[in-house]
Amino acid sequence: MSGDGERKPLLWLWSQAILDSLAWAVALFLAVLLRYELDIGLINFVGLAVLIGVAVATQLIAGWYMALYRGRYTFGSIHEARVLIAVTLIVGVVTSVFLSLFINELHIARSVAIIAFPFAALSMAAVRYAKRLYVEGKPIFGEEAQRTLIYGAGFLGNSLVTRMVQDPESPYVPVGLIDDDASKKRLRLSSVGVLGGGRELPEIIKRTKSTVVVLAVAHLSAKRIREISDSVSGLGVKVLVLPPLQEMLSSNTNRDHKGGLTDFREIDVADLIGRTPVETQVEEIAGYIRGKRVLVTGAGGSIGSELCRQLHGFDPAELMMLDRDESGLQQTQLSIVGHGLLQDANIVLADIRDAESLNEIFAQRRPEVVFHAAALKHAPLLQMYPKEGWKTNVLGSLNVLQAARSVDVETFVNVSTDKAASPTTALGHSKRAAEKLTAWMAGETGKRYVSVRFGNVIGSRGSMLPLFTDQINNGGPVTVTHPEVTRFFMTIPEACQLVIQAGAIGHGGDVLILDMGEPVRIMDVAERMIAMSGRDIKIKITGLRPSEKLHEQLTGEDEVQDPDGHKKISHTQARPLNPAELDLELWLQRCRDEAGDDAPSIDDSDGDVAAGA
Repeated sequence: MSGDGERKPLLWLWSQAILDSLAWAVALFLAVLLRYELDIGLINFVGLAVLIGVAVATQLIAGWYMALYRGRYTFGSIHEARVLIAVTLIVGVVTSVFLSLFINELHIARSVAIIAFPFAALSMAAVRYAKRLYVEGKPIFGEEAQRTLIYGAGFLGNSLVTRMVQDPESPYVPVGLIDDDASKKRLRLSSVGVLGGGRELPEIIKRTKSTVVVLAVAHLSAKRIREISDSVSGLGVKVLVLPPLQEMLSSNTNRDHKGGLTDFREIDVADLIGRTPVETQVEEIAGYIRGKRVLVTGAGGSIGSELCRQLHGFDPAELMMLDRDESGLQQTQLSIVGHGLLQDANIVLADIRDAESLNEIFAQRRPEVVFHAAALKHAPLLQMYPKEGWKTNVLGSLNVLQAARSVDVETFVNVSTDKAASPTTALGHSKRAAEKLTAWMAGETGKRYVSVRFGNVIGSRGSMLPLFTDQINNGGPVTVTHPEVTRFFMTIPEACQLVIQAGAIGHGGDVLILDMGEPVRIMDVAERMIAMSGRDIKIKITGLRPSEKLHEQLTGEDEVQDPDGHKKISHTQARPLNPAELDLELWLQRCRDEAGDDAPSIDDSDGDVAAGA
């Protein structure tokens, strides 16, 4: 048995067909009256009835054939209006031809069909528009629906308001639009009016008693988001943003259509920092990945897992995900194929410190493209235990490079960090050594072996923002090393886009560098996160750690940064480092010199680490 929701559209379709038939009957009668100057005595009612029957039959047949009465079009929409005009024209032509052929039998003037056409078209359109006004004006929102202001009266705002007013289960009721364009001051979208601009937002919120503001503006700058967030601070209003279209579409494929108005999310620090993603050239990317055997080291980490997800979309012949962290590999597999059974050949459990194991894996699987993301990355910890950084970031990277050379890998991308530019920490020195080893291997193989350098990744495991979040949730304090310390930031997807792009445009030995915009003051981030939490949390200044820079840099003092044909990417060159020149003791001494006298003692007691490769 059909529900009410199914019966009502069907009833409306049948009633619409009847109303359209009546529209033609009335239109033809009015046309005959006008043609004969309101003299009813001159009208042949039998002929008029036959003509009305022909018009109605043609309307129903043409309307059904063009899906006008099959529910394909939204009532009162532009698409339905176009079809309606087409059907009405067909009826007008058919009735005109019919009159011309049978004028002697019908005794109706040939011009009647032409006169009736505008009356019929206008009547049918008016009925549909009245239906749309009725639906949009009907108070369908529940008591729990939140009074909502839509910031932006453009395409996104219009679409959003339309969805809200037509969805009886919408958790939001639009009470007004906000737009900074003065020409839209009197504009109304689906009976919802523009109430003012952004400067008037606090006053409009109080006047309308709104509890939600939805930002419906494409590519809204971080600066403007901060201004809007600050302007409504303390008013008890939740500010929501629309995620990127790709994210909305992908999430909707796994969700019932009724959940469409839950795509909004609250603004976060990533929005406020305002990284603009690098625009990758998909054609170039797909050219060197599609159909190739691709291997990713560190596939269970933040960068490695996102790399795997993005690479999976470029249809490699095989995607090998290598890591020593079995739980991380399981999460990566779950995010890509929907299960974490860990039984696929694509999952490779191995440690890059184990050269023999790596050589066996590369010999068996013979990857053609390698993304090397496995690394130790926590600067303070590696400053205390630099040999661990040496084992993984230096010798481990060398192991991967040598295994790649042994099977003639075409493209090798080493994931580096901005801390490798004029390094002052054990982490920076280890990653700089990996860049130099990659450049040396590029010269040895003549293949595209490149490094990619970027700053802090928003939301990566163990990074600053999750740490601040945990400190806030635990009641504080939030720890900041220095009031003026700054860092570069980027999102995980953006970082991975850069890594993939590097394999397409880099040349052997290059170190590719992202134009990351202006550095962000960490104190500002901490203060904003505390403000967004609504809690009274103190900030504790802990002081810069040994060898820690106040301001990071993307290019070393001994490097030259050149453009690379991409508006967001430039490149420099790393001095090739022959593995035979690696010297652990010299490297440790450099780390000690950079750390200074106040640094924690550096562990150099492990004597089983070779000085050379």
